[in-house]
Amino acid sequence: MPKRVVVSGYYGFGNFGDEAILSLIINHLKNMGFEIVVLSSNPRKTSMDYFVNSIRSFDFYQVAGLLKQSDTLISGGGSLLQDVTSIKSLIYYLWVIATALRYRKKVIIFAQGIGPINNKIAKFITGKILKKCTYVSVRDAKSYNLLKDMGVECELLCDPIFSLEFPVKKEKGVIGVQLRDFPTLSDELLNKLARQIVRDFFDKEVRIFSFQDSIDFAVCKKFQDIIHALNPNIKTVLKSGLSNQEVISELSSLEYMIAMRFHAIVIALKAGVKSVAINYDAKVEKLASDSEIPLISMDASEDFDCIFNSMKLLNENKLKSFADSRSFNWVNIDNVLKS
Repeated sequence: MPKRVVVSGYYGFGNFGDEAILSLIINHLKNMGFEIVVLSSNPRKTSMDYFVNSIRSFDFYQVAGLLKQSDTLISGGGSLLQDVTSIKSLIYYLWVIATALRYRKKVIIFAQGIGPINNKIAKFITGKILKKCTYVSVRDAKSYNLLKDMGVECELLCDPIFSLEFPVKKEKGVIGVQLRDFPTLSDELLNKLARQIVRDFFDKEVRIFSFQDSIDFAVCKKFQDIIHALNPNIKTVLKSGLSNQEVISELSSLEYMIAMRFHAIVIALKAGVKSVAINYDAKVEKLASDSEIPLISMDASEDFDCIFNSMKLLNENKLKSFADSRSFNWVNIDNVLKS
């Protein structure tokens, strides 16, 4: 009888990055012959999308029973252990991990972005729980240093999306814009960005991507309206409700990309799409710095002529080489799974 692995994360909400990571985890576990159960906010959709068993994330009684009858918990990827979005979500993910530990199950923290954790008690509890996990891995140096300061042994890995393989079919004359709502995203930034696109790319099709409609769609529609107000003749297409494969296919075909979300930038880099990142989060700032692509701050203080000129001068092969240099290492994860 195959060993059972439970996968916990921000799944079932329709967020491209988290769902793409889940797809990678599931494919890897299936190749190793494990039985898989995913904790999801939408278990029916998760089961249909990935052909695995799934139960509702917040059915605490059922989740506890499942963990008791399983061999291993994988928590992640993504940024689960933080209290900026909500301390409730941090408490929930810690509860899942602590429950698995209580039943003496192996726990793998899978390439997570840890923090910020501003609540001192929550930070103390997080460190105490993670010290008991079988294997802890993080996807960025900031998370690594945070856990080291908390006395947690961990391994620094790249984001698993860097290991995705996909065909690239380029379309000339298409620029992509990927936005998400965020407290510091101002009308000034949206208007300045729209004016620059109208000035530089009036002859191109602008595709605006909503990855998670509950967070992205309204601001994407607002941006589309701003562009049309500036120039009604520019062709724009608002893309939403796309599957993982459709997102990858669409993003990888672009000539240029301006994006907020981390994983949108990763896909663009892997496809050699000349890109600009919008710095709403430290992970985006670090990725832009490492890949040497231009970065727009949330206060839009930069000279956008210089930003766009820098984007146009980027070398596609150099972008691809950077992405290809990031290789996700499964070795220690596999060792835990097989033990």
